[in-house]
Amino acid sequence: MTSYVTRKSPGDTVWFTRDRFGMFIHWGLYSMLGGVWNGRRTDNVSEWIMRHLEIPVESYRALAASFCPENFNARQWVQLAADSGMKYLVYTAKHHDGFAMYRSACSRYNIVDATPFGRDPLLELAEACAMAGIKLGVYYSQAQDWDEPNGLGYGKPDSEKNYAQYYHDKCLPQLRELLTQYGSLGLMWFDTPMSMTAEQSRGIYDLVKALQPDCIVSGRIGNGLGEYMSTSDNFIPTLPFAGDWEVPATLNGSWGYKADDQNWKSPAQVLDILVRVNSRGGNYLLNVGPDGSGMIPQQSAEILRKVGGHVRRNGDAFYATSLTPVYPYDIRWCYFTSRPYRLYAHIMDGRTNVHLPCINTPVKAARLLETGESLHFTQKPPSVSGVSRLFVDLPERPSDFPYCVIELELEDETIAFDTLDKL
Repeated sequence: MTSYVTRKSPGDTVWFTRDRFGMFIHWGLYSMLGGVWNGRRTDNVSEWIMRHLEIPVESYRALAASFCPENFNARQWVQLAADSGMKYLVYTAKHHDGFAMYRSACSRYNIVDATPFGRDPLLELAEACAMAGIKLGVYYSQAQDWDEPNGLGYGKPDSEKNYAQYYHDKCLPQLRELLTQYGSLGLMWFDTPMSMTAEQSRGIYDLVKALQPDCIVSGRIGNGLGEYMSTSDNFIPTLPFAGDWEVPATLNGSWGYKADDQNWKSPAQVLDILVRVNSRGGNYLLNVGPDGSGMIPQQSAEILRKVGGHVRRNGDAFYATSLTPVYPYDIRWCYFTSRPYRLYAHIMDGRTNVHLPCINTPVKAARLLETGESLHFTQKPPSVSGVSRLFVDLPERPSDFPYCVIELELEDETIAFDTLDKL
C-alpha cells in the first residue's frame, strides 16, 4: 500500500536522506513455521500464514510455548547491517499476528512472558545499535491485530469490531512502551492503516512527537500524515517522487522466513536496485527474515556482505548524495548520484570505454572512486548532433562483478544535463 505524506519543516529527515540504505527485519512466531502449518504450505508470504491458512487464534498462540530462538545474537545482526553498508535498522516489534517481539506490560502475549526464551530482543538490539552507530527504527502494526477480538484484519468482519477499544487499550499503550523504553528511535514504521480515522492516525502521530520529537514517522500511518513515503512493496519508481521516500523490499519472495523460498536476488541485482533507488532520490530498506532459531539465513548474509563491500568502498557515491537531475537517456548500465561539485557515474557492467552524452557541466577531473586512481577522459562540447559528449577510459575489472564508480569533479556546484529540447 502506497501512502502519501505531508512534509514537516526542513531538517527533520536529515539523517534519513543521508543514510540511504537500511535493513528491515521481519521476525516473529511465523518464523518458526517457515511457511508450513500442519503439512500445508502457504503460497503467500510467510508472515501472513496465520491469516492465509486460517490458523485458529488458540492454535497460533500455542506456538509461543516452544519459541526459544537460541541462536539470536543482536550484535551479529547489527554487525551484518554494518558490513552490508546499511546505516539504519527497522525491527518488527509487532506484526499483524499480534505477538509482541519485545516485553510488553499491557499484553502478556509477548516474547518475554509467553515463551521460554525470556529475553527482550529489542532491548538487546537497541544496545547493539547504539554501540555500532546504527540508527534504530521500529515497525508496529497499528490497525491489524489478528489475535485481538477488536483488532482489524481477521476473524469477524471489521465492520462488527470496536477498533476504538483496541486502539485505546493496546495500540497506544504499546506505542508508549516502545517510545519510552528503548532509547532514541530514528523512526516509527507503521503499516496497513485499514479503516483508521484521520483522528486516530493523528493521535498516533502526536504521541510519537510528544515522546520523541526527533523520531520520524512513515507515511503508512495513514490519512496523509508522516515525514516520508514508502512505495508499494518491491516497486521502484521510474521518476523521483517529491519529498523523502523509500522502497521497502525483499531479498527473495517473502518478508518472514520461508524455508523453501530460494529465489534470492544476486548481489549484482541488489546493488543495481540500490543504485537506481538512490539515483532517484530514495532510500532502500532491504529485508532479512531470520528463522525460528534467530539465525539470518546464510544466503542473505552472503549476498548482503558482497553488496556491502562495494557500498562501503564507494560510500561518497551513496551516503548524503543529492537528487540528481533526470538523465535524458535510459541507459541501464549507468546511474548517477551527486554531491556539490561531484557527479558519480555508477557503471554496472564491465565496459572499459564509457561514453556519456549530455553532460553539460565542465569536468575538471575523473577518478575511480574506490581507489582514487585518475582516469583519462575527453569532454566534447555540443556538435552537429546538439549534445555534449564525455568519454572515460576504465581499467579492466572482475567479470563476475565489474561494478565501479567514476567520480567526476565538476567546475560548477550543480550538474547540468543537456535538456530534451536539444536532443
